[in-house]
Amino acid sequence: MSSERAPERDLPYDVFSRACPSRGTLEHVTGRWGALTLGALYEGSLRFNALRRRVDGVSEKMLSQTLHALERDGLVHREAQPTNPPRVDYELTPLGREVAERLLALIRHLEGRMTDVLSARERYDEMRGGR
Repeated sequence: MSSERAPERDLPYDVFSRACPSRGTLEHVTGRWGALTLGALYEGSLRFNALRRRVDGVSEKMLSQTLHALERDGLVHREAQPTNPPRVDYELTPLGREVAERLLALIRHLEGRMTDVLSARERYDEMRGGR
């Protein structure tokens, strides 16, 4: 087991360390709105309002904050066109596409196993006296 972990210790970043900057990026990517935003942009470039419609339930403020964080992390590219009114498109960077592919694999896996998840929740709630 220790031989499996050794290469990880040689990495310059350690998400398990409180001060590591990778922790913030992990939060941006795996938070509800970050993951959904990356997944939606995997389908192609979108304008803000189209992205907001695709990520059902996200507020304008939250989507804006999420996009800023993902752009700062180099996962999303913001393209502002000097038109009247201004047109802004968002798309994934190559790094963003790599991350989104992995997230979408997890999302698809979870969607495919929701019957098991819902059964587990039901058993848990029955054991705990209902919810």
